[in-house]
Amino acid sequence: MKRIYIIPLIFTFFACQQDKKEKTLDGKVEREQITVVTKVPGKVEKILVSEGDFVHAGDTLAILDIPEVDAKTEQAKGALQSADAQYNMAVKGATAGQLTQLQAKVDGLTEQYNFAKKSIERLDNLLKDSLVSQQKYDETYAKYQGAKNQYLAAQAELAEAKEGARREQQMMALGQKERAKGAVSEVEVAAREKYLIAPQDMSVETINLKVGELAMAGYPIVNGYIHNSVYFRFTLAEDHIAKVQKGKEVTVKVPYQNNKEIKGKVVAIKALNAYANIATAYPDYDNQLALFEVKVVPEDFSTTEDILTKTMVTLHVE
Repeated sequence: MKRIYIIPLIFTFFACQQDKKEKTLDGKVEREQITVVTKVPGKVEKILVSEGDFVHAGDTLAILDIPEVDAKTEQAKGALQSADAQYNMAVKGATAGQLTQLQAKVDGLTEQYNFAKKSIERLDNLLKDSLVSQQKYDETYAKYQGAKNQYLAAQAELAEAKEGARREQQMMALGQKERAKGAVSEVEVAAREKYLIAPQDMSVETINLKVGELAMAGYPIVNGYIHNSVYFRFTLAEDHIAKVQKGKEVTVKVPYQNNKEIKGKVVAIKALNAYANIATAYPDYDNQLALFEVKVVPEDFSTTEDILTKTMVTLHVE
């Protein structure tokens, strides 16, 4: 009878000793998520990927139909052409035909001015000898001053036409041109937003809209996982946290893949709030103990490519 009771006690003792030496922790496979959203509203015209596809950074995921952008593009380009013409006219000044007319005007007034100058010089000598009256001299002098002023005015008009508009007018025209260029750049940026581009290498998880549906600004069109972003998340009570120090190399097992072993390293340990959920559905810790989340990153990401997200993994700590 003694043998019947002693043997179970021995097995119980060794089982307890084994539990003290090793504890299995259940965790989850996680991946960093990424969401591609729209910046301008538009209807979905094409979807170029499917759920489960792997895409590279720069690949086009979908195309939106944004007719308002096309209309604004034409308006902005027209405004730029008008502003550019105004600026060129202000800088270059008069046309070749206008310059020819002004030069002819100056030449004609030059002849009148020279004739009036010679006339007043002759009368000036005659007036000294009292051969002409003062009235006659004054009339001729007035014509001379009129011819001179017209000649100087025509010269100034020709010079201004050659130099272009005044500096302030040129700066104003330049400002209008730069403003129009900014409007064109703005609509060009908006036009590029019709193409939803993958920001980095990623696997497509879900597509939230179908062709023909309206996507408002900021709406998440595509959700996915970042490539090579797998990590394992475990929840430990504070009485076991000393066994998994940051930087420690550990071995993670994948039960649904026949306990496939993956080498990894503890990269982060952070305290969880009191309302945080534990990774396992059957917690076996004291409610008074603080909880910590342990993040383990695999040493070789290629060993985790075929592991499904949210599946269970185990970690053994002694």
